Amino acid sequence: MGPPPAMPEAPKSVCVMDASGYLGSRLVHHLLRRGYNVHAAVNNGGELEFLQRLAGEDNKCLKLYSCDPLDYQSIVDAIKGCCGLFYSFEPPKYQTAYDDLMMEVEVRAAHNVLEACGQTESMEKVVFTSSVAAVIWKENRKSMAEFDERHWSEANFCRNFKLWYALSKTLAEKTAWALAMDRGVNMVSVNSGLLTGPDLGAAHPYLKGAAEMYEDGVLVTVDVDYLVDAHIGAFEKESTFGRHICFNRLINREEDAVELARLLAPSATYLPNSKDSKMYEQRISNKKLNKIMVDFTGGIRDE
Repeated sequence: MGPPPAMPEAPKSVCVMDASGYLGSRLVHHLLRRGYNVHAAVNNGGELEFLQRLAGEDNKCLKLYSCDPLDYQSIVDAIKGCCGLFYSFEPPKYQTAYDDLMMEVEVRAAHNVLEACGQTESMEKVVFTSSVAAVIWKENRKSMAEFDERHWSEANFCRNFKLWYALSKTLAEKTAWALAMDRGVNMVSVNSGLLTGPDLGAAHPYLKGAAEMYEDGVLVTVDVDYLVDAHIGAFEKESTFGRHICFNRLINREEDAVELARLLAPSATYLPNSKDSKMYEQRISNKKLNKIMVDFTGGIRDE
């Protein structure tokens, strides 16, 4: 008599936090379509009903949690039983402008999340959403041949020029890495370029210093489906480690800059400057992430 047939593997449970943001909601959708059970953790005031509608037929695989990243116990409750966490910080509803206060909130949130993951026995990997802004801002940036995931923005430089978004992302990611190493948490980060989408406007804090980024050859953007695939690919590939710069569009020509400007302010009029047809050399690399994306199959797409 032969051995009994192998039992089918139970679906893995993962948590998405904050699931109410543009990236988070798309992550929930794609993870459900790939067969995961998803804990959708929504900041207080987030739209729970929207996520239920988004899940559609996959609703039975979705659990919704109201979660405040400054409330440690609410984080513990949301990630309980999960083997993975996809974490991205969404500013509180009562404060959307980036300043020194927002920086403190984001750093505290990162600390709480990684501490909770360190105390969750089922947790196997954390995918932490960071930013290219945590890579490119430093005193000697003009002299650097290329930026990659080994580089960090300098805190003092960011403070001096009031680059609060870059400072927040830098300190929050460094806090997360310190906790991950101290608590033995397997973490990878995805350092995203500017996420393009329906809510993007010229006031986005990432864009402070956009002219300098453009001239430095490091102004990069990413669309949401590519960013989602990068997160899931980083989670599913066992050998992933460290930081991964993520973008699929480089803005280094006048026509690219005009196209981005039209996306940021569609009603404005833009006249090409024929005198400035220079192409700036690309000085940022996403080769490490590309090694993951080559083998990644994104799964079902919406038409």
